[in-house]
Amino acid sequence: MGFKNIDRVSHPTFYFILFMLFLAGCGGKQGIKTIFQKRTPYEAYENGLRMAKLHNTALGQAWLQAGQRALRDSVRVTLPFQESAYFRAEKPTAGSYSFLARQGELIHIKVTTRTQQDIKLFIDLFELSSDTPSETKHVAAADTTSLNLEYRVDDDLVHLVRVQPELLHSGSYTITIVTRPSLSFPVKGKDGRAIQSFWGAERDAGVRKHEGVDIFAPRGTPVLAGTKGTVTRVSTTPIGGKVVWLSDINQGQNLYYAHLDTQLVQPGQQVNIGDTLGLIGNTGNARGTVPHLHFGIYAFGQGAVDPFPFINDIRPKPIPVQVPADRLGEWGRTAKNNITLRLTPQANAPAITTLAKNTALQITGGTGNWYRVQLPNGQAGYLPQNNLESITKPLRTERLKADQEVMDLPDALAVPIGLIKKDTSLTVVAVYQAYQLVKLTDGSFGWLLNASS
Repeated sequence: MGFKNIDRVSHPTFYFILFMLFLAGCGGKQGIKTIFQKRTPYEAYENGLRMAKLHNTALGQAWLQAGQRALRDSVRVTLPFQESAYFRAEKPTAGSYSFLARQGELIHIKVTTRTQQDIKLFIDLFELSSDTPSETKHVAAADTTSLNLEYRVDDDLVHLVRVQPELLHSGSYTITIVTRPSLSFPVKGKDGRAIQSFWGAERDAGVRKHEGVDIFAPRGTPVLAGTKGTVTRVSTTPIGGKVVWLSDINQGQNLYYAHLDTQLVQPGQQVNIGDTLGLIGNTGNARGTVPHLHFGIYAFGQGAVDPFPFINDIRPKPIPVQVPADRLGEWGRTAKNNITLRLTPQANAPAITTLAKNTALQITGGTGNWYRVQLPNGQAGYLPQNNLESITKPLRTERLKADQEVMDLPDALAVPIGLIKKDTSLTVVAVYQAYQLVKLTDGSFGWLLNASS
């Protein structure tokens, strides 16, 4: 997927050059390093705009507002997720996606672009407060060169990732968001399919809850260190039988291995990921049951937590983008009547609105076989690919009966972008409310009030 031609406007370009000259005047690379010290790439860029007074320009203000708006109005998605999207140089925007992640998971975000010139994309990850969802806490930022971000989740919370390009660039990108386990699987030769008893299951006729997961494997199967750490206890207890405790100082947690047949480490021993701690058995209160490992995690200052997200390595792959990449950023129109615009790319997702046939929509992204689209009034949502058609084939051709202004938006207060003379023939490609989207002689598009409205 390639970047389309870069649109540059003389006025913003002047300020952009001024901005770069300002940075150079601050002492070259050393000056830039001093200005941007201890800031995320996004904050550094934002600070540069302000110091160069670009935040007072219309384009600069639009860029700053787009970044803030993305934190308030994100697309809610289910992981794993992949989407391609489009940015327009003349209209600064930011993409944002929110999703639930669980404690112990690693969020991995990767963004790819294909461009004929350098472009900076700013990728930032935020936590949303469980008490006040509108409050965001910045937790990670990607390097603008690698466009990769990995973050270990500390609590079951909704997270939000924002993707925003620098000023004066148009183009497409593809974002992939997946989660992975933060610990190595603790039983040799097994994976998440061997987990058959989960967190919270009743124990002792409901007297207590299961504070871990049970991983089933033949007696004598090696039990492995899920992380680098220090063995703190090797003992035998009535419930756990032969147990090993492994302390993970770096992540603030203790790993608990129980019902072992044999313990193969000593207290104080340093171990690495994959080192053998013992062998699968059924000691303690598991005597008489099928051999298995009881695996638990106790977070410092928190106590027992569900270990499943920490070790579950059976995760689906994201559905690849199937919609045509060359349509991103283009206008389209609804292919039939009563089409439902949905909040997320799922057939059972909440409906946003219902659209009539030939309604104009701008294609801003695509995931799986769904388009993400935006109405002329700014309302956005998802449509199945087959609900949208190209505007290459005109709806009709009309001859103006009087001079008429063409507008940049279908709104009575919109800015006029030209005057079309009486008797001019125009190609109508889509409609929205009382307006028609027409193709102009230079190949661009504009809006005319429908004479019959």
